[in-house]
Amino acid sequence: GAMSVDSITDLSDNTSKLLEALQLSHPHELDPRRSLGKTKMLSLNPITWQVPRIVERCCNHIETHGKWAPLSRQTAWPTLREEFDQGLDVFLDEHQSVHDVAALLKEFLRDMPDPLIPRELYAAFLSTAAMEGPAQLDTLQLLLFLLPPCHSDTLHRLLRFLGEVARHAEGSRGPDGQQVPGNKMTVSNLATIFGPNVLQKEKPGEKDAGAMNFEDSAAIILVLRRLIEHHQTLFMVSSEMQRDVLRRLFQTDPDVIDYLLRRK
Repeated sequence: GAMSVDSITDLSDNTSKLLEALQLSHPHELDPRRSLGKTKMLSLNPITWQVPRIVERCCNHIETHGKWAPLSRQTAWPTLREEFDQGLDVFLDEHQSVHDVAALLKEFLRDMPDPLIPRELYAAFLSTAAMEGPAQLDTLQLLLFLLPPCHSDTLHRLLRFLGEVARHAEGSRGPDGQQVPGNKMTVSNLATIFGPNVLQKEKPGEKDAGAMNFEDSAAIILVLRRLIEHHQTLFMVSSEMQRDVLRRLFQTDPDVIDYLLRRK
């Protein structure tokens, strides 16, 4: 009695958008410890976790081998990028430099044909930099609801990774009491490094693509800071909104409701 992926996508645009909104549900799955060893599913509709393999591997590698290392150092070894560009299945292990992997991740985000935050939403996201408090976060969440599923999933994975790196910005003591130096990668530093790769006004290589006024640059950093700092709540649909969506679907597509409740 369950609905297939095709039958979901064949629904009316309005209903389909409601289902895509539900993709940001399942707050327990935002805890990476709950998803180890399991198939990652962010949505109540049958769409799998849509994150490019290279992004997942880069994030996992740095989280495992180098979240204490700074990510801003320039790499002199383009080997990983060359393998990736040749279409090879790039595997990362402890022998790869954290700096090389971070550079590969940044270049992948920079060179995507359509950036992680689509260009048509560039101005809307930057406008939130002038807002404050709950209004700013509410607006950012509504804008996140507009992202295609693959962009939403990938952005969520990136922000979760950046938040984990930022947790190790300051020095700490290890289990044996030895002092562990911090990576100096504060949220502000990470937003400065990754912000221009996530929010792009022009395509790479286009005229004036490298030019950015000071106001846009500052706004990009501020917006990505907020996304990193609040990614857990921004990627969580409130129970009130879920109930409203389910009530509307009950009126238009009761079969979908039955499917969602079976999965839940």
